Amino acid sequence: MLTCPDPPPVTVIEDPGDDLVHTRAALAAHDPLAGRITVHPTPGTDSTLALAHDVLAALGKPVPVAGYRGHDTGPAWALAAAWILATGTTHLLLLRAHFLTQPRLDALLLLRRRTGLRLTLVVHSSRLPASVDRILSGVRHHFADATALLPAADSPSAADCPLPRPLANRWIALPALTTLLAFDEPTRPCRCSAPLAPDRDFFPPVIPQTTQAEVAWRLHRATAHPHLAAQLATAVFTAASTTQLRTAHVHDLGPAAATITLHDDGLRRGCMTHEVPLWARSLLMAARRVWDIVTGTSGPLFADPLGSTGLPSLTAFAESCKLRPPQPPRPAPRKRKAATVLRPKPQEKTVWPVCTVHYGLAWAEREPDLMRGCPYPPPHTRKTIARKKNGWLPPDYGLPELQPPR
Repeated sequence: MLTCPDPPPVTVIEDPGDDLVHTRAALAAHDPLAGRITVHPTPGTDSTLALAHDVLAALGKPVPVAGYRGHDTGPAWALAAAWILATGTTHLLLLRAHFLTQPRLDALLLLRRRTGLRLTLVVHSSRLPASVDRILSGVRHHFADATALLPAADSPSAADCPLPRPLANRWIALPALTTLLAFDEPTRPCRCSAPLAPDRDFFPPVIPQTTQAEVAWRLHRATAHPHLAAQLATAVFTAASTTQLRTAHVHDLGPAAATITLHDDGLRRGCMTHEVPLWARSLLMAARRVWDIVTGTSGPLFADPLGSTGLPSLTAFAESCKLRPPQPPRPAPRKRKAATVLRPKPQEKTVWPVCTVHYGLAWAEREPDLMRGCPYPPPHTRKTIARKKNGWLPPDYGLPELQPPR
């Protein structure tokens, strides 16, 4: 199991007057992008699970975490540790530490040993509770004054406000998801040294920078399960099918999650290694860290070693994030009479095609495309990309009846 051999000492900040200035300063120090989070525990409870959810919420994850037994605290703390390691979080400041019970403090110290966090406890009382003092006696720690470490926070300015997201609350059509569904089954485990995707003459669709930022923002906040967010992220930047995604194991993820290798038996273009874009690396690293924390072995990267159940399918999760493949063109609106009452339009159901354009022709002929009106994804080889620029595609791209005359 993953542990830090020499975690930093615990800092205990004494705030006997429970000064509002110091609390505001602690909350103002919360900056996950800079590696610092401030946890304000849920009042009125001494539940260890509730504290784990408070940590996950400070990391920007939705809580409570679904898929596990109601009172099982282990999965929530393991997921919190995985996200802390993957996102580069180095400091955790906890308010109201004088209310900590022994199980909650033990869980925090275990989180510190797993991640190497700099743990800071703010005690708003005149003396340290006996339970906290007893546990900290066996842990390296030091005391600090709140006036020195939590000075008055500056008033928020307009520059501190989060930047607007141009694509917020909008459906995003990603051509890479057109090839997500597949007919075939996963291949046998493979430990090959696969070449890079460009060397296999495979080029996934390019995603604009604004779209990348929005997709990353949604995936980080849509679920606390790293394997689910990492799997969808990989589908977005590789245009892989669910069959290929299930072949990825922990050992297929390169150092610092810079590359990932996906395998097949030659049904598509063979095993290949994809470069992981910066926006997706923390998601894939979190999926790896869960395995490191729970088992320390190499299992399927996009499976949950904690044994979650009842989670949504990959397509349902994508729809919850408002991500989907390009949809069929809408029919032309019909003219309405003047007295017609406008009714609210029902939400359109997402159409998920089955596209074999990335497969070998022998397999594709046995299982024809089921595009259901959706457009084909962009060209993915040097030949098809070059001919697309000239205004036409070769006859082996997509269904022949859809190709323009040569």
